[in-house]
Amino acid sequence: MSLSPFGELRTELDGLTTEAHRPDLAEIDRRSTLDIARTMNREDAGVPGAVAAELPKISAAIDAAAERLARGGRLMYLGAGTAGRLGVLDASECPPTFNTDPSQVVGMIAGGPSAMVTAVEGAEDSKALAAEDLRRRGVTADDVVVGISASGRTPYAVGAVEYARAQGALTIGLSCNARSPLAAAAEHGIEVVVGPELISGSTRLKAGTAQKLVLNMISTISMIRLGKTYGNLMVDVRASNEKLRARSRRIVHLATGAPDPVIESALRATGGEVKNAILTILGKVDAPTAGRLLTESHGHLRAALTAASAGS
Repeated sequence: MSLSPFGELRTELDGLTTEAHRPDLAEIDRRSTLDIARTMNREDAGVPGAVAAELPKISAAIDAAAERLARGGRLMYLGAGTAGRLGVLDASECPPTFNTDPSQVVGMIAGGPSAMVTAVEGAEDSKALAAEDLRRRGVTADDVVVGISASGRTPYAVGAVEYARAQGALTIGLSCNARSPLAAAAEHGIEVVVGPELISGSTRLKAGTAQKLVLNMISTISMIRLGKTYGNLMVDVRASNEKLRARSRRIVHLATGAPDPVIESALRATGGEVKNAILTILGKVDAPTAGRLLTESHGHLRAALTAASAGS
């Protein structure tokens, strides 16, 4: 007897680590709040180790991604539900942190922006929807597409990777189950196996934490490779509010050790651009020269400083 579509899906889910039931936690609702909190904390403590096991694959994916981004490509995250929301979150943090153009790092969630707060029924089940989302964005061979799915089987994420790969884009599949269709479809498959969740199938827990950690690495290390930092300083920070303006001045001070009047003068001369201000102080060049040197060095401050020293 053949299984119904729901029966087939149930059988498939039964084989996923992220969907597994924990009999030892069957009466967790009868425990004290402190005991539940301790249990959750112990469960979460294992996530970094699961990520560590995938670091070679994560690093290889980042190196490949940074090469595409350096030639003008975009970093695109696609997922459904929690996975999609995490991609949108990571993408939205890049402009204020690294002064990226909003189009350079993009997060797409199955069902569109409204799905960030309200579930869109059936959206995650469509490979065609993912292909259409990427088609509208005009994905090219210079781009990097990251499909995110805790189960590793979500059609929207798998479809995104399949379509992007057919266009020549670099593809990364991030899942939390071994031997996943998503990892198989991507050039770079990353499978962070965190085990069954405290609440069966609630992949916003350990799986979500693991995905957030990996996305942090992908975006942050890619930006380091693109010269968006100087050491561990956010020299491309966009000063869009009072806190960030104060942080900008602190970053210039940490990088140069210059007194406040010199920092204020440098920031005024460079239109508030932290990286340019640092270069005028350390490289002893004027603002226009700093801008030119950074352009010639493709935004890498260390290379611009070397060029400033060579020209002095």
